[in-house]
Amino acid sequence: MNKQSIYGLTLEQLASWLLEHGHKKSRAAQVWDFVYRKRVSDFADMSEMNQDCVRLLAEHFVFQTMEEHVKQESADGTIKFLFRLNDGNLIETVLMRQKYGLSVCVTTQVGCNIGCSFCASGLLAKSRDLSSGEIVEQIMKVQQHLDQAGLGQRVSHVVVMGIGEPFDNFTNLLNFLTTVKDHKGLAIAGKGITVSTSGLADKIREFADANMQVNLAISLHAPNNELRTRIMKINRAIPIEKLMPAIDYYLEKTNRRITLEYILLKDINDRQEHALELAELIGDRRQLVNVNLIPYNPVDEHSQYQRTERETVRAFFDTLKKQGVSVSTRLEHGVDIDAACGQLRSKQIRKTKADTAVMG
Repeated sequence: MNKQSIYGLTLEQLASWLLEHGHKKSRAAQVWDFVYRKRVSDFADMSEMNQDCVRLLAEHFVFQTMEEHVKQESADGTIKFLFRLNDGNLIETVLMRQKYGLSVCVTTQVGCNIGCSFCASGLLAKSRDLSSGEIVEQIMKVQQHLDQAGLGQRVSHVVVMGIGEPFDNFTNLLNFLTTVKDHKGLAIAGKGITVSTSGLADKIREFADANMQVNLAISLHAPNNELRTRIMKINRAIPIEKLMPAIDYYLEKTNRRITLEYILLKDINDRQEHALELAELIGDRRQLVNVNLIPYNPVDEHSQYQRTERETVRAFFDTLKKQGVSVSTRLEHGVDIDAACGQLRSKQIRKTKADTAVMG
């Protein structure tokens, strides 16, 4: 029997599963206490539970579907984990130490098909979606790393900004969010969770309807179609005139602020006229929109792009401010390791292929 991850069921789904298999629904909360509060990693450690129930769970579920393959630690405390999945695929997860707590960036797909021309994640095409259990397990692996350090630290924030397009794995994303937010489990507050999308308009509307009460960030990176299509392939299918109405729907439906992510690429999208055009595009949405300016992490395969100089970043920032736009600059993490999303994974895959070729 191919066992599934115990992390792959929401509390409600686990309760229904137990009922279908002849056990009380109420035992689900007891299981969750062992899994997420006591953080056991073996069903044999559920000593205070009904043992028939424990044996049943052990027959159908597993705790581990991935193992640590590489771990890089930065001088600023950032840790990038490269996990190997049961099928041999590699994914990245990142722990970042922020002033407001410990944040984990999770991956939702093996590879990415969005094809942003500046991004290391898209160097390798999507081969499959991650299950909700595989996404949750990334959080658990990082939390277990923290537990072993013995400092009483816990993951307080989550950003769904790793490899892949989260809204292209929509159902598993919603199950993941439901699980990590549940107050009987990890109890990560919705205000501490941010989901980032490249701009799948229909899914932005669905996400608004789902009312997950988490933060939404949209990768914009350009103020007009010509420029956005040049750097983001997705804009051919979903141009700005389709994206902005979806954003309006989300803002009206949820009344929640959104973040527009904007990676600054030297001499491409970082001029004053781009800032003015961006302010015009935002228009009367200013009260519910924040622009997050992101320094570019150079990638060998994308040598056509360079990092915008600090003075230009400041000028872009100031121009938006003068136009009444809320704007921030993302604090960089892990600059002394493979900082770009997907970079460590692609390097490891290239190294494995090179080693195999030499051995052959």
